[in-house]
This record gives sequence, structure tokens and C-alpha cells, in this order.
Amino acid sequence: MSRLDRRVQKSQQAIKNAFIELMSEKSFDHITIQDISDRANVGRRTIYDHYMDKFDLLDKLIEEHINELRKLCKSASELDFVEGNLIWFKYFECNFSFFSTMLTSKGAPAFRDHFLEFVVEELEGEVDVTKGKNKGLSKELILNFFGAAIVEIVEAWITNELSEPTHVVAKQVGILLDRNL
Repeated sequence: MSRLDRRVQKSQQAIKNAFIELMSEKSFDHITIQDISDRANVGRRTIYDHYMDKFDLLDKLIEEHINELRKLCKSASELDFVEGNLIWFKYFECNFSFFSTMLTSKGAPAFRDHFLEFVVEELEGEVDVTKGKNKGLSKELILNFFGAAIVEIVEAWITNELSEPTHVVAKQVGILLDRNL
């Protein structure tokens, strides 16, 4: 990797970190490119070299994390829900500032929608309504039910509404999914 590439990566990371910090401090509507520029210690032009505006930056950040979660799902496709959830929750822990900001900030409701859409998409292959315990039920209803439940549990865990440790939450959500899907 060339020095220029490293500098570009370093600038982009500084911009993302500054943006996440700012979102934890004030609403998305009140964040300006100048705020991001000042916090990241980069010029406004540098930000515009990488992002069209703050909406593009937010979309790209969300997309980046959803894509990482998607890769984790692919790598864990042979695992049961308990083991797979442990991998997910470890990722949430490693990227706690991003997820806590996205799930608690009034300025980022789009994240919740993207996250729910992603969870439903990942569960889709796991739901069978042709036989077994879910025979005859609506696949769409099951997907929305469990998708919303997972998003809500992750949100409660991130905001400390759940007192159980990470591995306990991940394991119990996995058990519930294994039991019901």
C-alpha cells in the first residue's frame, strides 16, 4: 500500500470517527460539513473528495457495517443461531460507538430501517412454512416478528436496558431462534 493510499485511509477513518462522535453529541440535522472537518482535522475539500454530503457519509457508514455483518453471516452459515449470534454480538461490541450512536441518536432513524431490512433478509432462508412448527403460518409475518425482536434486543443491549452480559444475551437470542425457526 502506498503512502498516498494510507493517507487517504487515515483521512477517511478520521472523518468517520468525527462524524460518529458528533452524532453522539448533537442531532444529525445540526451537524455541518464544517463541524466534521474541524473535528477530523481535515479540510472540507477532503470530505467532499470522498462524500457528496453528510447524508452520503451516513449512508456509506451504514452500508459498510451492514456489509461487514453480511460477511459474518456468510462465514457463520454452517453454525447454529447460538454460535452465529455470539459472532454478531462480538462485532457489535468491537464497533460499540457506531452502533450505540446509530441506535440511540434521533438523527439516524435510517439505520434502524436498514438494520431491520438486513436482519429479515438474513432470516429469510431459515424460515420454512411448508412443514414443521411453522407450517401454514405467514412467512412475511414470521420474518417481521423475529426481525423486529432481534433489532429490539440489540437496541436494548446497546442502551444497557438489559443487564445480562453479552454472551448471555447472544446465547439466549440464539436459543429462541433455534427453538422457533
